[in-house]
Amino acid sequence: MIKTSVVILNWNGERFLRNFLPAVVKNTVNDETEVVVADNGSADGSLAYVERNFPQVRVIKFDKNYGFTGGYNRAIAQINSPYTVLLNSDVDVPAGWLAPLVAHMDATPNVGACMPKIRSFSQPQNFEYAGAAGGFIDVLGYPFCRGRILGTVEADKNQYNDTRNIFWATGACMLVRTALYKALGGLDNDFFAHMEEIDLCWRMQNAGYKIAYVGGSEVFHVGGGTLPNNNPRKLFYNYRNNLLMLHKNLPRGRYSAVITFRILLDWASAFMFLLQLKFKNAAAVFSAHADFLRLKKGKRDKNKLSEMQDLQGVYKGSILLNYFLLGKKTFDKLQKI
Repeated sequence: MIKTSVVILNWNGERFLRNFLPAVVKNTVNDETEVVVADNGSADGSLAYVERNFPQVRVIKFDKNYGFTGGYNRAIAQINSPYTVLLNSDVDVPAGWLAPLVAHMDATPNVGACMPKIRSFSQPQNFEYAGAAGGFIDVLGYPFCRGRILGTVEADKNQYNDTRNIFWATGACMLVRTALYKALGGLDNDFFAHMEEIDLCWRMQNAGYKIAYVGGSEVFHVGGGTLPNNNPRKLFYNYRNNLLMLHKNLPRGRYSAVITFRILLDWASAFMFLLQLKFKNAAAVFSAHADFLRLKKGKRDKNKLSEMQDLQGVYKGSILLNYFLLGKKTFDKLQKI
């Protein structure tokens, strides 16, 4: 019986599959675990490579690129195993990476999702930007990680080898309860890409589940394989999706103040882009706000939103204030979360 399905979403990623799929198959496939490649309408040699070299890998084909959200939702709709791992195609997995994650989920039925330690593939002594040692969020809704706050990435000195509850798990490598994922509607398709996993984890917490980081497991992530951080398109998704996530999940008592303050901060950010003559970046911020206004209708369920203090992994202060004004650029410098 298949207990865990490891699903790799692919879009024209033949080079990543060639580099990393062999290790995933070698270090994952057994009587209880399958590897699935879900293809978002690739036009390169991805599928031919998989089908020729890995007949044990299950392939799910889509007619076009449905994005990170739509691709995973369509793929996981075809998964029946109790656990599903969302695994990026640019992740290197060592032997034994999966067992601690599954063991933690088996032992803690109130955990809806968990993640391993994420280290950089190119600089393995460091954490990787997208996830590091577990995701958190501040009082204004800015996400950050243990091991990576804004642009500062820490070296891994075994300081985060623990297992603990967090606010969000990275979509680069996240194990979820398949039934819970489906019950909550999966990833929000309106996000397309960026912050969709944070929204999902927030909804899991609102539903009464915890999110966990398991330091006994680690993987190595290339990262940045889709869009660089300063790309206007990525800025658009980050600004729009952060507001959309807050709109959906903030409790009533915090909603108006946080949304208003965040919009003002976004405008200030756009103004800074204009001063730097980065006109496309500034336009991305304003376009993100316009699209947020278009998408937000009907997204908010006011009856099922948990107070922030009832959730795990919420930093009661401002990460921007601590980082830029107080110089607190690593997790250990922050007030205990």
